[in-house]
Amino acid sequence: MTTSAAPLPEEISHTTSQEISEEDFLRLDRQICFSLHAASRAFNSVYRVALKDLRITYPQYLVMLVLWEQGELPVKKLGEHLRLDSGTLSPLLKRLEAAGLVRRERSPRDERSVEVRLTDEGTALRERALAVPRRIVAATALDIEEIRDLRDRLNRLTTALDEAALETPAP
Repeated sequence: MTTSAAPLPEEISHTTSQEISEEDFLRLDRQICFSLHAASRAFNSVYRVALKDLRITYPQYLVMLVLWEQGELPVKKLGEHLRLDSGTLSPLLKRLEAAGLVRRERSPRDERSVEVRLTDEGTALRERALAVPRRIVAATALDIEEIRDLRDRLNRLTTALDEAALETPAP
């Protein structure tokens, strides 16, 4: 018994939803969310190896990237950059502080706000981290232009999804 192949994503954009079977819509291999999930898990595996010598995890690396780029920040701003809430970010910061890479202190201007700053050791870690992005680029098997294009497309997708989430009424 032969079955017709489900339409590829680019074919779907040229096809009306009535021309696509319900079964094709529900196939795992046709879900963009699953492709992104699988790619994210694969990235985490590569980063785990790339960051091993730095003794930080991928989420901790993201925190360090923001601090290396932005400098001292309130926890709230750091969370906005990383799209993380304080309940997720606080344990990350505690571990980075225990490792001697960051310091958290109450803001002298606003006691409700906690500022995060790099320690000297955290600043020095940047030099050792310079090799990480090149290792990741090599692991993707994509050239720089393909990576830029993919990143731009993912940023547009994220923006569209954020807007769609705001428009969707709560259940």
